[in-house]
Amino acid sequence: MAAHLSSGRVNLTALREAGRRELREFLDKCAGSKAIVWDEYLTGPFGLIAQYSLLKEHEVEKMFTLKPGRLPQADVKNIIFFVRPKLELMDIITDNVLREDRGRSPQRDFHILFVPRRSLLCEQWLKEQGVLGSFIHREQYSLDLIPFDGDLLSMESENAFKECYLESDQTSLYHAAKGLMTLQALYGTIPQIFGKGECARHVANMMIRMKREFPGSQNSIFPVFDTLLLLDRNVDLLTPLATQLTYEGLIDEIYGIQNTYVKLPPEKFAPKKQGEGGKDLPTEPKKLQLNSAEELYAEIRDKNFNAVGSVLSKKAKIISAAFEERHHAKTVGEIKQFVSQLPHMQAARSSLANHTSIAELIKDITTSEDFFDNLTVEQEFMSGIDTDKVNNYIEDCIAQKHPLIKILRLVCLQSVCNSGLKQKVLDHYKKEILQTYGYEHILTLNNLEKAGLLKSQTSGRNNYPTIRKTLRLWMDDVNEQNPNDISYVYSGYAPLSVRLAQLLARPGWRSIEEVLKMLPGPHFEERQQLPTGLQKKRQHGENRVTLVFFLGGVTYAEIAALRFLSQMEDGGTEYVIATTKLINGTSWIKSLMEKLEPAPF
Repeated sequence: MAAHLSSGRVNLTALREAGRRELREFLDKCAGSKAIVWDEYLTGPFGLIAQYSLLKEHEVEKMFTLKPGRLPQADVKNIIFFVRPKLELMDIITDNVLREDRGRSPQRDFHILFVPRRSLLCEQWLKEQGVLGSFIHREQYSLDLIPFDGDLLSMESENAFKECYLESDQTSLYHAAKGLMTLQALYGTIPQIFGKGECARHVANMMIRMKREFPGSQNSIFPVFDTLLLLDRNVDLLTPLATQLTYEGLIDEIYGIQNTYVKLPPEKFAPKKQGEGGKDLPTEPKKLQLNSAEELYAEIRDKNFNAVGSVLSKKAKIISAAFEERHHAKTVGEIKQFVSQLPHMQAARSSLANHTSIAELIKDITTSEDFFDNLTVEQEFMSGIDTDKVNNYIEDCIAQKHPLIKILRLVCLQSVCNSGLKQKVLDHYKKEILQTYGYEHILTLNNLEKAGLLKSQTSGRNNYPTIRKTLRLWMDDVNEQNPNDISYVYSGYAPLSVRLAQLLARPGWRSIEEVLKMLPGPHFEERQQLPTGLQKKRQHGENRVTLVFFLGGVTYAEIAALRFLSQMEDGGTEYVIATTKLINGTSWIKSLMEKLEPAPF
């Protein structure tokens, strides 16, 4: 079932198992039949830990979505609320509990499971509403790092970036530190910690303090990870704003991948029957799971989209040839062998059909004039062309009222590539945006300024060209088909964050000391003592394993770039990626948007 989690250097099935065990223990405390009332946001992440079958084994008979009003009818003994510790959810739970018919018999028992932590504030709130006493079990379920794939973990904390950089709320950093402690309990102490950024410093400090406060947490497991690299998202604000050009990155940019699932327009996936001419087309979106359990997807997801077509056509020829074999099977043994391979071949054929359809959907967009114009402007900014003046394309897009998020991504990209815009340019953009899209967006612009995405150039110096040249962030001769550098993921731009990881592995950060000082936040190194006998003696040719933790979100293009480094012949380092949230430019900007509601009079 979860074979893809154990396919990498680090077997992440152990982490999933620990999560399942904790869930089973809690469910068994509530004896008898159960119904779970879900905070809808949690259903996706939980689906990656436990399927419905596991819940069913522990007497979960019904599942409902948390919403105001009376709870649906269910002939069960226990009602369990699975919720995030948010006050607005406590109001709904209060409403559910107060409307419960106390006259019914037998009475139903209520329980509450906070994910990922119990909250005193929420419990106090429930107490003031007079319902706290209704809950027999009030517990927490520490769903910190969720395994998404064999080399990918995410906390799926949707507002981590906003909380850290706009609201100075460090809750998600505490959860990150807790998640790292859980990892160390399962996979051994990580001997070296490197970091860049304020949030990275906080997380490292919390980990060191937790270790000191729980001396028993020092375990005798041989360390699986050699290094932990903590990176703040605001050290590299540029990368998520650019359009990702890998296959997986484009699927996420265009359709949005949620907890490894994507919903696609159904018409491309309708089975074509002779002579029916397109009637009865399905109306439900086609939902597909995307992870490395699917052989073809694992092969193409990290490729530049321009290299995907040739792989699909090669695969099509191989599959047709394999099906042709049936005509040559003469003996019983040969027929038997063909039949035994059939399920695998049919799965490969259906997988190919799906990805051919997805590639066609994406190609319709990437070959459009608008996509090309947008990409051209992005690439000009990233290579340092005309970043200091008002851009004509952006002005035209505003005049034609293109989606606001598209405009904000471009303006923020220009600002980041120029270390801030000249005041005159910034004021001009703001005025145009507010006059065209409405003054209620003034709070959004304010948030983007606070986050450092949109700002005026204070020092009068633009550091970006120095950073770009020193870190080789722009490569003119990029090879999309057979890449030799990470810049293939954006067709020319090498993600700054991944370049930092690459340089840390070889030759080390001392070589880029000057550039590190230009980037926000401190950079540091910590060492964690290992008990005697657990020091690693590396075998000749054995790769180091580095865990890169992005605080504030990571894009699929950055993940692809790190996987590319892992697979390099002479790389010497394999990467596992962890993050607070999987993001793209659109979802990231959206999380910072705020709408001023018009006055009620």
